[in-house]
Amino acid sequence: MRKKVLSAGLCSVLSLSLLASANPWTVNAEGKQSQAVQSYVTGKGTEWKGIPLNGLIPETASDATKIELENGMTKPIYSTDDAIVENLFVETEIDSDRDGKRDRVSIKVYRPKTDQGVKVPVIYEMSPYRSGILNVPVFNVDVDLNPVSHPGNGFGRGGKPYALAEGQAANLGSLGNYYVPRGYGVILAESIGTGKSDGCPTTGDEREILGTKAVIDWLNGRAKAFTGDGKEVAADWSTGNVGMTGTSYNGTLPNAVAATGVDGLKTIIPVAAISSWYDYYRANGAVIAPGGYQGEDTDNMAEAVLTRINPQVCKDVIAELKRDQDRETGDYSEFWAHRDYVKDADKIKASVLVVHGLNDWNVKTKQFAQWWEALGENNVPRRLWLHQGGHSGPSGNNWPQLQNKWFDYYLYGIENGVMTEPAVDIQREDRSWTKEASWPAPGTVSTKLHLTGTGNDLGAMVLNPVPNQPHNNQTIIDAPKTKANTLIANPDSNSPNRLAYLTQELTGDVRISGTPKVSIRASIDRPVANLTALLVDYSSGNPVIVSRGWVDPQNLHSADRSESLVPGRDYTFEWAMEPKDYIFKAGHRIGVVLISSDFDYTIRPEAGTKITVIPTRSEITLPIVGGKNAFNQ
Repeated sequence: MRKKVLSAGLCSVLSLSLLASANPWTVNAEGKQSQAVQSYVTGKGTEWKGIPLNGLIPETASDATKIELENGMTKPIYSTDDAIVENLFVETEIDSDRDGKRDRVSIKVYRPKTDQGVKVPVIYEMSPYRSGILNVPVFNVDVDLNPVSHPGNGFGRGGKPYALAEGQAANLGSLGNYYVPRGYGVILAESIGTGKSDGCPTTGDEREILGTKAVIDWLNGRAKAFTGDGKEVAADWSTGNVGMTGTSYNGTLPNAVAATGVDGLKTIIPVAAISSWYDYYRANGAVIAPGGYQGEDTDNMAEAVLTRINPQVCKDVIAELKRDQDRETGDYSEFWAHRDYVKDADKIKASVLVVHGLNDWNVKTKQFAQWWEALGENNVPRRLWLHQGGHSGPSGNNWPQLQNKWFDYYLYGIENGVMTEPAVDIQREDRSWTKEASWPAPGTVSTKLHLTGTGNDLGAMVLNPVPNQPHNNQTIIDAPKTKANTLIANPDSNSPNRLAYLTQELTGDVRISGTPKVSIRASIDRPVANLTALLVDYSSGNPVIVSRGWVDPQNLHSADRSESLVPGRDYTFEWAMEPKDYIFKAGHRIGVVLISSDFDYTIRPEAGTKITVIPTRSEITLPIVGGKNAFNQ
């Protein structure tokens, strides 16, 4: 888990025109934050009216609760036709558009029509996308890279409404249609700077986090909400117990809010979610695109969701994002620390059901892996659901039932066994599902594979150490306009633009589970370059890129510090690839292909950079279930 020591003062470029406040990101708010810490230790368990309880939500055992169970889950007992629908504006602590007033976020509340005195928990989704995504220009990536002239100093350089017409309560959307009949309230909200909400989008920092958190505060009596004509409305129908969920950006905000430790947020289900925005737009000091969105960065992401009325008021905020994201060095900085939820995992009180696609190249797999690890380090109740899809939500394997049981367990305190099952569900390549106790898989061993090769012919990857031959080197000539799928083809053929190293044909299946790592001894003929490693499954069919990883060689020792390189001098470059859980089948070969620029992800400078690699002083470390023994089946 990344830990950074930040300066006590707020980065000056992110200063806001706020009203007086002890918190530099907030406007003075009435009331005090609860300091209660939620315990998730289940007691002996009880029953109430035949409903088994786990002890997490004591108030369920009262006349304020009206639910019924079927197959261990809440079942539909309320009608969507009778549902109560409210369009409200929640007052936040922040003034992100700097107009001297607290931002208000637009929310739509769907809740069941209950008997008097009955209260319900809430499933909440905040989104910047409800009013659409604008087509905005992105950065040109066909530009030269930026060499630093000296060691870096660390931390780099410093709409339309979504509201539906009244009278349409019978269609409450996917969350509302499912959960309102089962005794839940559902809130769909618009993030700051989008749709009917005030403020400006800030791509994941404290301003967006506090704008999202305000809804939970309102449900717990710590914030105010108003109708469109200014009438204050209390959430007296709610228990104050909240679960958040969503996919992509909508799933990222639950991670962010959970990392504040806000009281009342009992659980989150983040799907294909970001845990650190640095790792969405950068990798080991390199400027990297999210898959499918080459040239995107925090500023044009914010512009794309800026759908509020009078968007011009956010001009300065967008300009600050552009300035401080630092595409010149790519270093981890205080700007990125404000968007890094992993470092604050020790504050989390909510349970977490992490859901991610093993083939997601938009929100890459490092996002779930580092979050999962941080949750474990901080004893956060957690489960993991890994599927074979890309940037999407899960399906199959009784997913709706698991989600239902998860919310029942943590929001109603129903004992249904959801936390006595194995912690990890993994969908395999043949679309079958398996359950495991942990991830990476039990029995995973970091296993070194050593490289050998001559000229630009096909090299080998072997288990046993190889003799050091420092004068036996190989070269890569950067071809930025050639795609990786082309460069990995025909590994037996000599190519000036890549180096390929393959194992022998596998005698049995070999599974990796975790993060592959690369260590390359090499020199570069200029002060700056891209370095890319591709983990490839070679068989009689088309090769498959299993993982990839990138580094700016100038970030020789850490992601937060660039330092100048001497052209022609040998250095050891080490970096991690994207975490994976993958089975290489018997008869296939495991390959690592080294290239310079990666067309779909990196900056694409002028072609011709020469990288000279010493293979016998280089190695690949793979997280192999069973370690070396996996090769001796």
